Amino acid sequence: MIDLKQYGYIEAESAPIGLIPGRITELQRDQYTVITEHGEVTAVLKGSFYHNAEHRDEFPCVGDYVFLQYNDSGVSRIVRLLPRRSKFSRADYSGHAAAYAKTILEQVVATNFDYVFIVSSLNWDFNVSRIMRYLTQTRQSGGQPVIILTKADLTPDYSAQLAEVQHIAPDVPVLAVSSHSGSGLDSLSEYLQPGKTIVFLGMSGVGKSSLLNALANQEVMTVKGIREADSRGRHTTTHRQLFMLPSGAMVIDTPGMRELGLFGAEEGIRAGFSDVEELFTQCRFTDCQHNAEPGCAVVEALADGSLEQERWDRYLVQKRENKFVDDKSGYLREKRTLQKSIAMYQKSKKGGRKK
Repeated sequence: MIDLKQYGYIEAESAPIGLIPGRITELQRDQYTVITEHGEVTAVLKGSFYHNAEHRDEFPCVGDYVFLQYNDSGVSRIVRLLPRRSKFSRADYSGHAAAYAKTILEQVVATNFDYVFIVSSLNWDFNVSRIMRYLTQTRQSGGQPVIILTKADLTPDYSAQLAEVQHIAPDVPVLAVSSHSGSGLDSLSEYLQPGKTIVFLGMSGVGKSSLLNALANQEVMTVKGIREADSRGRHTTTHRQLFMLPSGAMVIDTPGMRELGLFGAEEGIRAGFSDVEELFTQCRFTDCQHNAEPGCAVVEALADGSLEQERWDRYLVQKRENKFVDDKSGYLREKRTLQKSIAMYQKSKKGGRKK
């Protein structure tokens, strides 16, 4: 028998009769791998799940805890999704460019994690703006961010990159490591504790798979090379998967994401740019647009250098994108809510006629 506490499970409620708890460790198309007290099982969603779930984010994801009907000789069926303590989402434009997307959906990447390792390599593709976007969504998720700068062995002097990241995220741990030489890996041990879950986020080619292999002390993921011309990698991870490390910690590896579409990131932006939004309270007018109004604290801070223009620009970019996504996704949510209300009303009328 497997103790699910090793997989971070906390029994908040007793499983209904006929059901057992489990944690989803892998998802490929519509088929789930779930770890239970009986070991790993293959599972699919029970048919009623599709009828009861109102939104896409209500479907199970890697990291989720569920109640399922266990089948020891076939496919088990997932009946219920248990409450999440953390969730990392991104905007899904359904393959369209932003300008052509009619609706934007929420794509849940991982759930029920304690730490988010934002992985970026110390090569030509090092990008602070991209790291800041990951930070915003991480702060929204409920997990604790840790920035991991990989391939330190290939960079003779990375002090400038380290200082740049520490400058934009002074409250976040920033660690430089090398999966090849092992340099800096010991600094990760405080996060790799039994029962804790870490989600890896980063682009293809930044070294997520190599880092996972180094922490697992074996090759659990295939590693592919990067293009030397632009330091960009090819996809190694094709689906999300949860791995148990020798330390007892778990890692959720995710496919590389070149563009992270912010989704529902208002709180994350507020947390990441609290110094910027604090200035708004100092403006002379409550409806200040922070452009050219007299007594604008933002204009004054930009003029005296206490607020960097680059930081203000990044704030505006994230705010505009988040509003755009909220508008596009809000329409679909409202439409579904209306459709459900109409369906329930029609059902109640039919029920009334039968009496």
